[in-house]
Amino acid sequence: MPTNDPPSRRVVITGAGWVTPLGRDINEVWSKLLNAQSAVAPISRFDASTYATNFAAEVKDFDEAQFDSTDHKSAGRSTRFALAATDDAWKNAKLDTNPIDPSRIGIYTGAGEGSPDYDPYLRATIGAWDHDARSFNSATWGAQALATMSAAPEIEQEPQLTNLHIARRFRVTGPSLNCMTACAASTQAIGEAAEIIRRGDADAMIAGGAHSMIHILGITGFVRLTAMSTRRDDPATASRPFDVSREGFVMGEGAGIVILESLESAQKRGAPILAELAGFGSTADAYRITDIHPDGKGGAGAMARALQQAGISPDDTDDQGRPLVHWINAHGTGTQENDKTESAGVKSVFKANATKIPFSSVKSMLGHLIQAAGAVELITCLKAIETGIIPPTANLKDPDPACGLDHVPTTPRDTNPQGGIKVTLSNSFGFGGQNDCVCLTRFEP
Repeated sequence: MPTNDPPSRRVVITGAGWVTPLGRDINEVWSKLLNAQSAVAPISRFDASTYATNFAAEVKDFDEAQFDSTDHKSAGRSTRFALAATDDAWKNAKLDTNPIDPSRIGIYTGAGEGSPDYDPYLRATIGAWDHDARSFNSATWGAQALATMSAAPEIEQEPQLTNLHIARRFRVTGPSLNCMTACAASTQAIGEAAEIIRRGDADAMIAGGAHSMIHILGITGFVRLTAMSTRRDDPATASRPFDVSREGFVMGEGAGIVILESLESAQKRGAPILAELAGFGSTADAYRITDIHPDGKGGAGAMARALQQAGISPDDTDDQGRPLVHWINAHGTGTQENDKTESAGVKSVFKANATKIPFSSVKSMLGHLIQAAGAVELITCLKAIETGIIPPTANLKDPDPACGLDHVPTTPRDTNPQGGIKVTLSNSFGFGGQNDCVCLTRFEP
């Protein structure tokens, strides 16, 4: 039956910005990734010497004071990352010089919770504990907390506050959403932001994510889950996705933001078009809170849906005889189960083509940025399309045959002699069974 639905609009990316453990300048960070440079080192933000994992990929030399204005002086660390990344993306998209009606620009982030205000919180907690009676006095805690804690840092722990700061800084008034689907969040945010544009509810969206869990509770939680690497003797090589010796992920932090825009709007403004967001797929397998289905069914479903929306078959090949998907940015955390399961999902989707598609993980160098991971990694897909070069999986010395794909070990790969990179997939899978995949393609008018 005919419907009154508006035609689906093409969605392109016109700007990108990030704050990563390897830096903020996109080209500089890209160069470091191609050189397999690790951002992982002992934690400097607090004394983690007694932790099983005492290292992480921290953002260093970031000027937090740049956002100490009246509007943002209470903003937390990850929100400031998001503001900086949005600043760069906004300028890249030429929205500072060739604007769009602000009511037609929305925000969709996968922004994590802010860091707790530890000192007064812990002092109140310790002060309320009666060691002799082995009991906790909530009234004592409340009185001390009221006297020493301030409202602003507590409010800034709420994840939606990141959107508030972005909207305030850039004066945009369109749809505003935030999702917290763990490690899949910013990929989901970007994919769903594209759907908002496709159906005509906005002409542009600020989309991506920001997160920092490099704090006492964040590190403690993942240590207790035994999810992180404990390779204390050699932190720089601790993140080793797809290697037989992998034994956990490495925590990172940062932000990634892209400007999504309808093709019509971008062309009308004369904005730079970095790539087309051609497909998005999202599934939930809900196998276990901390594990995806061992057969990779959820991830496979997300990849298949992204390809379907992009009009690409897993069997398609290009004029060089290569599979049409030229690179898959792996979720690739470096845990035993994730890497094996994700590889199984790729095999189930691409079958005979699976071993012919480069499938590498930049988490080997950046660490795992949790909710910000997908957005930052999507920007590496933009650079791969632009340059024709695939970043490597660093620290991959002994590939695990249980994974068994082309993981681009240690050294980047130049695809320009074969025609470059026209199609990429970017995977993000999160606790609770959330699976998201975005398909980017080289823009063709």
